[in-house]
Amino acid sequence: MSPGTRIERRFQALKREGRGGLVTFITAGDPDFDTCREILLGLPAAGADFIELGMPFSDPMADGPTIQASSQRALRHGATLGRTLELVEEFRRMDAETPIILMGYYNPIYIFGVAAFLARAKAVGVDGLIIVDLPPEEEVELCLPAREAGISFIFLAAPTTGEERLKRVLEGASGFVYYVSVTGITGTKSAAADEVAVAVDRLRRHTDLPIAVGFGIKTPDQAAAVARVADAAVVGSALVETVVQNLDGTGAARPGLAAAAHAFVGDLADGVRRARNERSGQ
Repeated sequence: MSPGTRIERRFQALKREGRGGLVTFITAGDPDFDTCREILLGLPAAGADFIELGMPFSDPMADGPTIQASSQRALRHGATLGRTLELVEEFRRMDAETPIILMGYYNPIYIFGVAAFLARAKAVGVDGLIIVDLPPEEEVELCLPAREAGISFIFLAAPTTGEERLKRVLEGASGFVYYVSVTGITGTKSAAADEVAVAVDRLRRHTDLPIAVGFGIKTPDQAAAVARVADAAVVGSALVETVVQNLDGTGAARPGLAAAAHAFVGDLADGVRRARNERSGQ
């Protein structure tokens, strides 16, 4: 493989293609382990350039109702951090290049044991971590050990992040910067495209890292609008909602659920690819 991390290589490839990337989020073990595996393994072929895999947690305070419910479904079906890492390990047997970023909260990692978690995560092929309740001031807990282990630690920036705070956030960031385009919890509202463009320009004055924009991106057109100005668009709640729409009255997966999720990702991917093609005049 060429030098650099999987995350770096993927952003370099996107730059050569002249387009932004698509980051898709699913919760590990939702709605059950077998269905989640089927969804996960098919995401790259459907058009996902990066995969965020949510680590189920009983109190996901930054997440809206859709992703909160996905964590609860996964936990009811026996999801654990260990099984999440097993999913990554199985994925890596089929795909050696698509970056996988684990997203979630510090408590499950703390209980697992930081050193044990990082060793296992590195061994199975995790590329990055987004831990929403660990600010830069707590970087010794996980950020610095992760970077020493060769795993990117991705920090969040938001519309409310001031200039001095932004500098502090970006000091320890690696992999890419995740810009939260709205204030509040996931999946509840969307930012205007012009506001995102202004925010991305501001971030680029402070960092050379790629910028991914998420929260509130629900449609191919919205993903396309973000891809015109950022390095990647992140879609989470809308994809999880596709899972919900394909559950039966008991909460079990209907036949074809994974195919429906992949079709939705395909539509998003088409939007992202079309956006940069329009911009470059291709």
